[in-house]
Amino acid sequence: MAGRGSLPEGSLFLGFDSSTQSLKATVLNNELVIVASEFVNFDSELPHYKTEGGVYRDPTDDGHIFSPTIMWVEALELLLKKLKPKINFSKVVAVSGSGQQHGSVYWKKGSHAVLSSLNPSKSLLLQLKDAFSTMDSPIWMDSSTTKQCREIENAVGGALELAKLTGSRAYERFTGPQIRKIYQTKPAIYEDTERISLVSSFMASILVGSYAGIDETDGAGMNLMDVNQRTWSKTVLEATAPGLEAKLGNLAPAYSVAGQIAPYFVERFLFDKNCLVIQWSGDNPNSLAGLTLNTPGDLAISLGTSDTVFGITAEAKPSLEGHVFPNPVEPNGYMVMLCYKNGSLTREDVRNRCAEKSWDVFNNYLEKTPPLNGGKLGFYYKDHEILPPLPVGFHRYIVENFNDVSSDNLMEREVDEFDPPSEVRAIIEGQMLSMRGHAERFGMPNPPNRIIATGGASSNESILKSIAQIFGCPVLTVQRPDSASLGAALRAAHGWLCNAEGSFVPISCLYKGNLEKTSLGSKLAVPAGDEEDRELLSKYTVLMRKRMEIERRLVEKIGRA
Repeated sequence: MAGRGSLPEGSLFLGFDSSTQSLKATVLNNELVIVASEFVNFDSELPHYKTEGGVYRDPTDDGHIFSPTIMWVEALELLLKKLKPKINFSKVVAVSGSGQQHGSVYWKKGSHAVLSSLNPSKSLLLQLKDAFSTMDSPIWMDSSTTKQCREIENAVGGALELAKLTGSRAYERFTGPQIRKIYQTKPAIYEDTERISLVSSFMASILVGSYAGIDETDGAGMNLMDVNQRTWSKTVLEATAPGLEAKLGNLAPAYSVAGQIAPYFVERFLFDKNCLVIQWSGDNPNSLAGLTLNTPGDLAISLGTSDTVFGITAEAKPSLEGHVFPNPVEPNGYMVMLCYKNGSLTREDVRNRCAEKSWDVFNNYLEKTPPLNGGKLGFYYKDHEILPPLPVGFHRYIVENFNDVSSDNLMEREVDEFDPPSEVRAIIEGQMLSMRGHAERFGMPNPPNRIIATGGASSNESILKSIAQIFGCPVLTVQRPDSASLGAALRAAHGWLCNAEGSFVPISCLYKGNLEKTSLGSKLAVPAGDEEDRELLSKYTVLMRKRMEIERRLVEKIGRA
C-alpha cells in the first residue's frame, strides 16, 4: 500500500442507498471512479407488496405512512443478484450505505439468534420474514404523531429546550415520537421488541449478521440523542418510552466499522470474508459526503421525493425549525438541514394537471413565463408539510402593485386558480423562495458562495436556472444525481482508510488535488448572473419576504404547530 490516503490497487467500495422508492448501489474503484451501479424500484420490481411510491398510506389514520419492512430485505437480495454479473464481489474491501432518515424497524425478541445464524442456502426473505414485532416500518413521510411530539417537548421544558438538547424540536417523522406512538397504541408490539433499528442500521445489521449500532449522525434524527455529547439523552428517553435505551443499543461514529461481512454473503455472493461493513448513515448525511461539501459558505439542495437544503457548520446552534446533525465525515463538526415533504411528487402533480403529464411541456411553460410570475405566489401541499407545519391544501395569491419595490406596502389577494404556465412557475418559484426564506432564517449563508444541486430534478436545467436567480449565486451539479449511494461508497472507502490508519483521517485525503479525475467532481450548470440578475434578485428578496409573511399567517390560522 502506498502513502497516506491511498486505497489498495484493484479494490472496490460498495455503497447502497435504501430510499423511499428504491434501493440503489454504486461501486467505486480505488481511483474513486464509478465502475458499476444498479437499482431496484420497489413498485415495479416488487409489485406483490402493492406499494405506491414505496409506501402505504393508512386510510383510517390521517398522516400514517409506512413501508413493509420485509420489502427492504427482499430488495437487498434482488439488488445483489442484479449486481453480481457486473462486479467481482471478492474485490469489495468495504461496504457502507445510506438509509432514508427517521424510518424505524422493530426486531422481535429472539431475532438476534436468527440474524446471527443465516443459512446461505436459503433466501434472506424466508429467514427474516418472522423476525419483526411489527411488519410495518413508520417512515419520514408519516405525520400522525403530533400528540406524541407535544408530550415529549412538554416533558423536557418545551420545543426550544428539546432542540438545544437533540438538535431539533420534536417532528412527527422523527423516530422518538414514532416509538412513543407504538408504545402508547400498541404496547404488546413495544414489549415484544428487543432492538429498534433505523433503516440505516437495519440494513447494516443484515450485512454483519448482528445488531449494528445506530450512527451518531442518523441518530440525531430521532429526537433522542444529545447532539453535543453524542450519547442517548436520559431525559428524552424517559419522556419517550420505558426501557428504551436497552432497545436502542450503542451509538457509533459514522466512519467506524460495524463489523466484518456475515458468512451468509461470503458463501452466497462470494464476498471476501475480510470485507468491512462501515456504519451506515442517513441519506442526507451521505449526500453531504458524496457532494464533498466541506466549505461553510456552500449549500446543497437535494431535489428528490423530499427536498432538502443542507450545509456544514463548526458549531451547533439549534432553533425551532431545521435540524442540526453531527457531520458524518468530520468528528467535531455539524451539518445543518431543512427538509420539505412536498418535493418531486408535488412537482409531478402540477406537471400532470397543467403540463400534459410531460416534463418537456412543463419546462417550456417555465421558460416562457417571466421570472417573478407577475407577483403570483403559490403554496402547494399535496401532503402535510413539515416546513412550514401546514396541512394538505393549495393556496394561491397575486401580489398587487408589485413593481413598487418596498415590501411594506404590498397587498395580496387570494385567487382560486392560475393559468397552467403560471401554475408551473408558481410551484418552482414557491418551493425555492420558501427554501431561501427558511435557510436565511436558520442562519445559513446568504447569499451562498455556491449551491450544489443533486437529486432527480437536478438534471432539469429550467429548475436550476430558477434556483440561481432566486438565491443569487452559481449553481453546480454533480455527475450523478444519486449522491446518497455515491456518498455511501465514498464513506466505505473513508471508513476503510480510518480503520487501516488506526484513527480518524480527513475524508479529503482520499481525493485532495485529484477531485476532477474521480466521479465526485461538480461542474458549473448556471453562473451567478450579471447586473440585470442582481436587480431581479432584489425583487425576489421582496417577494420572498412577502411569501414568508403570508406563510406565517397561514400557520397561525391552520398550522399544526
